[in-house]
Amino acid sequence: MDIHFGKAKDQEKLVEECFHTYFDGLHRYAFTILKDNDEAKDAVQAVFLKLWEKRADIDEQQSVKSYLYTAVYHYCLNVKRHEKVKDNYLAQRPPAFEHRNELVSKETHRRIMEHIDSLSPQCRLIFSKSRFEGRKYAEIAADLGLSVKTVEVQMGKALKILRAKLFDITIMILFACLFLCVSI
Repeated sequence: MDIHFGKAKDQEKLVEECFHTYFDGLHRYAFTILKDNDEAKDAVQAVFLKLWEKRADIDEQQSVKSYLYTAVYHYCLNVKRHEKVKDNYLAQRPPAFEHRNELVSKETHRRIMEHIDSLSPQCRLIFSKSRFEGRKYAEIAADLGLSVKTVEVQMGKALKILRAKLFDITIMILFACLFLCVSI
């Protein structure tokens, strides 16, 4: 059975029904493209968010199932495209902070980059655009086709994770700074 938006009076309930009906299938489909469970979940959730935002504009005759699968397919392709662009960018240009702070050793830098790489793909992409490219949240949102709120949430998530994982490195850098100040 396929669901159509048609003249449904309660579109909020219809979106909820679509979520429960199609989420697992869409997740498996996204996973076949992205090969990452978290990335696939993010893709499906982003598509449902778009469906929610645009529920009033959807063609009444269009099948919701085909709309969702097409949207997930395009979203996944965009994620792959952005990963490729990011990888090319990072391969061509070392991170800006590498040359700014001489206190950060190569080992520390490697650990920081490992933690950044361990973020979910969307979170990592948004973090990189914000912190390495110096782009504003609105610019990132427009570039990735997301809402500014989504970018803010992803940045908050990234900073929270990195703060927790990099606490020991922060303490080490503070001690190094104190040692340098005392020895001068």
